[in-house]
Amino acid sequence: MQVLLEKMSVPSFSAEQALNNIVKCWVVVALIGQWLFAAYILSVYAFPTLLGNTALTLSLSPGQGAKSESATDTLIFFAHILPAAIMAMSGLLQLIPNIRRNYPKFHKYNGRMFFIFGLSGAFTGLYLTWGAGFRFSDLGSLGVTLNGLLIPIAIYFAWKTIINKKLKSHQRFAIHSFILVNGVWSFRLYLMAWFVLNQGANGNSRNIDGPADIALSFASYLLPMLIAEIIFWAKRSESNKVKWSAASFAAIGTIITTIGVFAAGTMMWFPRVMKAFEGLF
Repeated sequence: MQVLLEKMSVPSFSAEQALNNIVKCWVVVALIGQWLFAAYILSVYAFPTLLGNTALTLSLSPGQGAKSESATDTLIFFAHILPAAIMAMSGLLQLIPNIRRNYPKFHKYNGRMFFIFGLSGAFTGLYLTWGAGFRFSDLGSLGVTLNGLLIPIAIYFAWKTIINKKLKSHQRFAIHSFILVNGVWSFRLYLMAWFVLNQGANGNSRNIDGPADIALSFASYLLPMLIAEIIFWAKRSESNKVKWSAASFAAIGTIITTIGVFAAGTMMWFPRVMKAFEGLF
């Protein structure tokens, strides 16, 4: 028996493996959430508009943009939200190493499209918030405003670094660009996760300017960016303690994203998708 135990090998599980596996888990969860969000946008906004049933969109849209009396503002709203479905379907594919290696042309042109739509979404979003006045409150809009202002900065550096062939720096700024462009999506996840964990509103208000609302509107992109920087730091470090710490932070981010995707999917997106299909077909 002693000889048998000595011959048995105990499987090793390194800090590097743990970190990589947790990041992969986040990518899978985020991809599911992105595609659910894309299905929501297509079902509530794109399909009804194409089929001439704008009344259905007006009845299902929680935002103010689709209900504007200004034709220009409504057009800008749709120009803002419809490309988000395309980015949600293909944006995360930019971060998958196998796709980058095996399909370089797709990665190149998909990245360009993501940057162009990301910039367009930032500028139209800022206009809709402060120009058209599609906001619930000034205070509650500060988080999304900073988000919109940071997007062109991150995209600029991501573009500049790839032009200069600084691949590691490009990857870093590309990931921050992805996080910022999806800041509003993340805010929905964080907000719904907050409701689930607190079994209802706690520090929230109708105008989305409660203390929890404001904190989450900033945390929805600043926290993922911080976690990304911690992961980059851990990748450069030889210390297992640093890698385990990064894995812990990444796990926290993955858990938040998982709860948010489940909550937003079941309580926000899927019910409206079903109502949209009932109204169309």
